[in-house]
Amino acid sequence: MKLTDFNTLTFDCYGTLIDWESGMVAALSPLVGKVGRPLGRNAVLEAHARHESAQQRHTPTKRYSELLAIVYKRLAEEWEVPAAWEECLAYGRSIGDWPAFPDTQAALQLLKRHYKLVILSNVDNESFALSNRRLGVTFDAIYTAEDIGSYKPAAANFDYMLEALAARGIGKGDILYTAESLFHDHKPANAAGLASCWIHRRHADEGFGATMNPGTMPRHDFRFKSLGEMAQAVQTESDAG
Repeated sequence: MKLTDFNTLTFDCYGTLIDWESGMVAALSPLVGKVGRPLGRNAVLEAHARHESAQQRHTPTKRYSELLAIVYKRLAEEWEVPAAWEECLAYGRSIGDWPAFPDTQAALQLLKRHYKLVILSNVDNESFALSNRRLGVTFDAIYTAEDIGSYKPAAANFDYMLEALAARGIGKGDILYTAESLFHDHKPANAAGLASCWIHRRHADEGFGATMNPGTMPRHDFRFKSLGEMAQAVQTESDAG
């Protein structure tokens, strides 16, 4: 199997293209600053992952920015510090401030020469539009949790994407699912019968950060430490013919 066997890349966005962990940590810093004990970066991210995952299960149709406001409230309660509702709402609005990874724009522009580029993201449309300004390419399709009414790793999100792409003549064998999160993306991509590429952004860190532990490790067909590394591998394959 080669990277150039496919004509469509379907991307997770947050954690793969957008550095959501840095964005989260920065936006949570006022809350963390109220806590009377040290909280390491990974401890903050892991607590966030627990509350986010639970809220997504319980309120799957809630817009992501609104869901993040509730996550902020749950974190304040867990850490036993005060948080006004306006602070919670401000955290939900911080998505547009989350930065792209430094390699994202150039890598996407290179990959756009070789593939259709598709987003399947746990986000609402308004928030993604803010993030999209940082990505530097026009995507061929964008499928959000708001469109679908559920959050990954729900199978419904992958079914929705595959049905929409099939209507455009793009089958499973054409698609390489490209993502960082083993929990949100690779495990359900395995179940959907998709080939996948792991962009292992957290390769130098411990644990799973802002995503839940997937349990049994899912399969992946390719692994790179960054999207830039993947893009270079695609170019090398393409140049070799």
